[in-house]
Amino acid sequence: MTTLLAAALALLIGLLVTRLFKLLKLHLPDVTAFLIAGLIVGPHCLGRLGIPGVGFSSTAEVESMSVITNTALGFIAFSIGNEFLLSQLKTIGKQAVIVGIFQALSATLLVDVMLVALHFLMPDKLSVEAAITLGAIASATAPAATLMVVRQYKAKGKLTDILLPIVALDDAVGLAVFSVSFGIATSMVTGQTDLIGILVEPLIEIVASLALGALLGWVLTMLERTFFSNSNRLSLTIAFVVLTVALSMISFEIGRVRISFSTLLVCMMLGTVFCNICPLAQDLMERADKWTAPLFALFFVLSGAELELGVLSSGAVILIGIVYILARSAGKYVGSYISCSATHCDPTVKKYLGITLLPQAGVALGMCVTASKLGTTDGVLIKNIVLFSVLIYELIGPLLTKWALTKAGDIRPSHENVHDRRARKYQEALGQNTVSAAGRKQAQRNIERRKKQAAKQD
Repeated sequence: MTTLLAAALALLIGLLVTRLFKLLKLHLPDVTAFLIAGLIVGPHCLGRLGIPGVGFSSTAEVESMSVITNTALGFIAFSIGNEFLLSQLKTIGKQAVIVGIFQALSATLLVDVMLVALHFLMPDKLSVEAAITLGAIASATAPAATLMVVRQYKAKGKLTDILLPIVALDDAVGLAVFSVSFGIATSMVTGQTDLIGILVEPLIEIVASLALGALLGWVLTMLERTFFSNSNRLSLTIAFVVLTVALSMISFEIGRVRISFSTLLVCMMLGTVFCNICPLAQDLMERADKWTAPLFALFFVLSGAELELGVLSSGAVILIGIVYILARSAGKYVGSYISCSATHCDPTVKKYLGITLLPQAGVALGMCVTASKLGTTDGVLIKNIVLFSVLIYELIGPLLTKWALTKAGDIRPSHENVHDRRARKYQEALGQNTVSAAGRKQAQRNIERRKKQAAKQD
C-alpha cells in the first residue's frame, strides 16, 4: 500500500506542478515540471519527513520502483521505433546514420581530450581510466526527454524527422563506444586485454537485440490479425511491449562470451518492424499514446526523485562535471554541425540539431553501473560526475530542445497556446451551462406566474 500511495502522490504532484507552471506562464516543457516534482517528492524534500507513503525517503526506495521505469523506457523506445518508417528512411536514412555516428564520436573524443588534460592538472582527483570511461558515457543521449517534448508540442518538420532516428541510433553507437572505451580502461587497470569483452560482446549485444526485437515485432503483427476488437488489439500491443521489456533483461553465458540484450534497442526494433508491416500500427500507436501518458509522467517524476543533490557538496565533482558538460555539449553541437554540412542537411537542421541532443539520463546512469567495476574510487567519481551532469541536463535540456524546435519552425505558435485555448473553452462551456440553468429556472418561474394569474382571472 505504501508503494502505491507514494506512486500516486508522485504522479499527482507532477501534474500539479505542470499546472502551476501554466498559471505562472513559465512556458517550460512538462518534462521539466515532472523532474522538479520528482525533487519535491524525493529524499531531499518530502522524503525527509519520514512519513510512509509521503515522498521517497531514500534513493533505494526510488529504485524499488524500477519495474515502472523499465516499463516506461520500453514504451518510449517502442514509440521511437515507430518513427523508422521505410518511406522516411529512404530520404533521411543516410543522413541520420552519418550524423548519428559522427556526433556521438565527436562528443566522446572531445570529452576524452579535455578530461585527460584535466587529469594532468589534478592527477589525485581524476585518473586516465575514469576520464576515458566518462568520454564514452558522453556519447549517450536521453531519448525519453526528447520524445516527450516532441509529443507535448506536436513538433513536425525537418528537424524532428531526423532528430528521432538519430536519438534512437545514438544509443546503439553509445553502447558500442562505451564497451570499447571501458574495455581499454579496464585493461589499463588490470594490465590484461580482454578482446572478447571489448569487441565481441558489444557486437553480439547489438545484433542480438535487433534480432530479438525484429522477431517479436513480426510475432506481434501476426497475433494482431487474430483479433478484431480495437480494445483487444491495444491490450495485446501493451502486453507485448511489457513482454519485450521482460525478455530483454535475460542474460546468459556461452563459454567465455556473455549474451545480453539492450532494452532500448530491442523495444525500438519491435516498434520499427511493427510500424512497417502492420497496417493497423498507426491507429494502435495513437491509442497506446493515450494509455501511456500517465506512465511517462510518473517515469519523469521518479527520474527527478533519483537526482542526487549531494554531489553538489564536492568541489572536485563540480569542477570535473562542468568540464564534462561543456566538452560534451560542444562535441554534440560541433559534431552534428560538421556532419550535417557534409551530408547537405537543411540549414535549420544544421544550426539547431546539436542543441536537441544534449539531454542525458537513463542510459548514462546504466553505464555507471558497469563503470563501478573500475574500482571503488573511480566508480564513485564517475557516478557522481554523471549524476551532476544529469541533474543539469535534465532540468535544462528539455527547455533547450523546445527552444531549438521552435526556432527551427517545427513547433508552431498555435501549439504553444493549446492549453490556454482549452482552458478558455472549458470556462466558456461552464458559463454557457450556468446561463442555460438560470434561463431554465427563469422560464419555470414565468410559467408558474402565468398559471397563478390565469387562476385569479378564473
